[in-house]
Amino acid sequence: MNKSDWILTDATPNRAERALLRVNGRAYAWPKRPAVVICFDGCDPAYIESASSAGAIPAIDRMRREGFSASALAAMPTFTNPNNVSIVCGVPPAVHGVSGNFYLDRDTGAEIMMVDATPVRAPTILAAFSQAGARVAAVTAKDKLRRALGHGLDGIAFSAEKADHATEAENGISAISALVGRGAPDQYSADLSLFVLDAGIRLLEARRPDLIYLSLSDYVQHKHGPDAPEAIAFMHEVDQRFATLIALGARLGIVADHGMNDMAHPNGEPNVIYLGDLLDAAFGAGSTRVICPITDPFVRHHGALGGFVRVHLQRTGISSGAVLEFIRQIPGVCLAAPREEACLRFELPEDREGDIAVVARSGVALGARARDHDVSQLAGERLRSHGGLAEQVVPFILSHPLRPGLAEGRAGQRLRNYDVFSALLNDVEV
Repeated sequence: MNKSDWILTDATPNRAERALLRVNGRAYAWPKRPAVVICFDGCDPAYIESASSAGAIPAIDRMRREGFSASALAAMPTFTNPNNVSIVCGVPPAVHGVSGNFYLDRDTGAEIMMVDATPVRAPTILAAFSQAGARVAAVTAKDKLRRALGHGLDGIAFSAEKADHATEAENGISAISALVGRGAPDQYSADLSLFVLDAGIRLLEARRPDLIYLSLSDYVQHKHGPDAPEAIAFMHEVDQRFATLIALGARLGIVADHGMNDMAHPNGEPNVIYLGDLLDAAFGAGSTRVICPITDPFVRHHGALGGFVRVHLQRTGISSGAVLEFIRQIPGVCLAAPREEACLRFELPEDREGDIAVVARSGVALGARARDHDVSQLAGERLRSHGGLAEQVVPFILSHPLRPGLAEGRAGQRLRNYDVFSALLNDVEV
């Protein structure tokens, strides 16, 4: 990103007096107090309700009463990368270009896992503010996100996953273990998220950034349902850290990238439609290619099984209409749409969409071929995953109230999770 990608509408050199920064067609006020946006990965609203009923989240409950609380829609498909990039860009995937963790390059036929900023086509709010002179920090649970979200950011950007390897040259900071008080956590642990929050707290204490983005992990939500003691204990730990950030003078904006649903049969077996196998049987082996865009390096979370897949037609002469009709008749399929319809409905980039987008019903996972998915990676746990419309509703919480007259308008509009920077910077009382 270069400076032509953003416009500072007030050239006043004093940072505190600058008015608005425009990024991707949206205006953002300069933060007068530290602004912290948190992507609470996998935080289905049910986790908040269960923890609240258990009395485990007094800080979040207070925010919901005295700040601002509503439901919002995540970007589709409801996966980590499209939503984190949407949040930091303030726009849907059709604008920034990221529509999955994993995709098929239509020109080369290569399957590509997103591990850096290469697919991102739009500047981020974080980069724009940092290049305009703000002190900006981004801390992610996963390093794949750090590389994407830190693109163009002139400040601090590191991941909990690779915290022990952070350098001034690459991350804008080193000695993270000394800062946080412990080394990098196991990637399959609740502490991966808690480390991110603790790092945000220490940065706020030591460096007082103007803008902080904290992206957590959904390890707990993949492993435990909302009522599980482990989930409620985790929610309590997170809540305590939210309270600390507020006590340090920050304004918080909390959203999720997606919800989470159980996708297993009563006996514990994963409830999966292996769409690739069904299409091979109906239309011939190799006629289609099923891409699971949930695929990422964290295989023990979901086994690359989720609620959304893309079908690419591979054989010349195969009828897209016939394939569509076949998929629509499969029990457990909620929606099958051709590329143009899917892109229009879900605001997706057309060049990165398959020929057919398929969404599962709640409680059902979609896969490619059975041999492509090692469900033993789930280590005997029930499959809990996301990706479809059933995981699109997420919490939207601000720690402080909106300016007079704005709360009703915000609550009444169709909020998206990527509206959080706008609401926190433009609408919250300071």
